[in-house]
Amino acid sequence: MPHGVVKKIVSDRGFGFIAQGQGADLFFHHTSVAAPGFDQLHEGQPVEFDVDNGDGGGRRGDKGPRAVNVKPA
Repeated sequence: MPHGVVKKIVSDRGFGFIAQGQGADLFFHHTSVAAPGFDQLHEGQPVEFDVDNGDGGGRRGDKGPRAVNVKPA
């Protein structure tokens, strides 16, 4: 499971970004955060996550990979 650090949280809009150390930052949505939940995350916090490359045919279009199953490390 990849690891990274929460780089930015936009709490009023329910999303954030994870710096993964190598490569582009990953977007994550509040619905992709496992317990204890989105409201418990903060900038600078180490997290682990899975990567969804967007090849599942959902509504995302070509926005690129995103973090899912995000949880504190």
